[in-house]
Amino acid sequence: MQKSYVAKHFTISLFAVLFLFSCLPSFAADRVYLDITTTETRKIKIAVPWFQNKNLGVKKQRLGRDLADTLAKALKFHGIISIIPTSKYGGAQNANWSNLGADYAVLCNYALTSGAIKFEMRLYDVAGKEVIMGKIFSGSMQQKNKILFKFCDSVIESLTGVPGIAASRIAFVNRNKRIKEVYITDILGRTFRQVTRHKNLTVSPRFVPKSHLLTYSSYHTGNQNLYITDLRQSKTTKALSRRKGLNLAPAWSPDGKYMILTLSKNGSPDLYLTDSKGKIIEQLTRRAGINVSPTWSPDGKYIVFVSDRSGKPQLYFMDFTTRKVRRLTFEGTENAEPSWSPTEDRIVYSSLRNGVYQLFTLNPLKNSLPIQITKDLSHHESPSWSPDGQQIIFTKRDGKKTHIYCIMKNGSYQRKIFSLSGSQTYPRWSR
Repeated sequence: MQKSYVAKHFTISLFAVLFLFSCLPSFAADRVYLDITTTETRKIKIAVPWFQNKNLGVKKQRLGRDLADTLAKALKFHGIISIIPTSKYGGAQNANWSNLGADYAVLCNYALTSGAIKFEMRLYDVAGKEVIMGKIFSGSMQQKNKILFKFCDSVIESLTGVPGIAASRIAFVNRNKRIKEVYITDILGRTFRQVTRHKNLTVSPRFVPKSHLLTYSSYHTGNQNLYITDLRQSKTTKALSRRKGLNLAPAWSPDGKYMILTLSKNGSPDLYLTDSKGKIIEQLTRRAGINVSPTWSPDGKYIVFVSDRSGKPQLYFMDFTTRKVRRLTFEGTENAEPSWSPTEDRIVYSSLRNGVYQLFTLNPLKNSLPIQITKDLSHHESPSWSPDGQQIIFTKRDGKKTHIYCIMKNGSYQRKIFSLSGSQTYPRWSR
């Protein structure tokens, strides 16, 4: 049992953008229109008509349609919004929004100059008959999607009081044949960037909080070493831990100053606390089976990790002040891959039930009963929370391949978020 478990679990900057260049007056910026912490029975309805360029004729407005489509999909991704199809009003910006049942309309104009693009964007409250938020953005054509994602997040914040997640990034491992490399993408899969080119096996990418850094483990030297890469244009990569044996999957502290990683330098895979440079501060577990997959609470006071000290992989809770450990899970053949929500005392994890890996959540501080959030008969593994704590990405098996899926934390709105050749695993959301 241990051998199979080890094999499974061990194996932009907008420099040209003038963001918030101008804000239009008389906006009700302090109003919060939707509470995303509750289970919504009705999604908010938004119309995103085609963007207009007053200098172009009707037949040359294809770009405006594409821009509106990208923004609409980013808004819909948040799971609390339904988009009114443009087919119902011809994509025009002067439609009767009340008759269409819209709660809000996003009205955007754009202009093109020498490879650059400028946006004037407004959020219109249909019932209140007022513009409640507006922004002007400028940037290169290559940055247009990033600008749209930024505005999307502003719209979500205006409606909920919490910034959206459209501008966040997702790291994952893509496998083609026997080679696994780390990639990052935006939430819609519009832009992919290959981070590693080891032509070997790389696993377990992890974003470093409050930074442009990404860590991962790679076998390309023959040993499984831990590396860190600067994702900015001045990309640099260096080794954080090259100790003999496993150097696996760090859990970064919320402030990005410490790591907890699995090392097997003394034979048994144990958890070690290190500084951000990989220097060992303390050994946290000692020869109590295989100890992997740590995840840190948002306040840094607790961790949850996986251990097979009881015979099968189960979740364990550690108070980081006293170092006392207690077992969390007792149901399911195996329980693994915990991820702690960035916004509340709740973890999501993968549990083997009746031969199928399903996703469950529970509160590790209150010994609450697990809540099952996936139920279809396909494996659901490697869950990771969205930055706003409302959604979860995970790996799901589609036939012979695996792909990245997303689901709301209450189990609704499950969907594959992008298509890419090969198989995708180990997804992680930036914070």
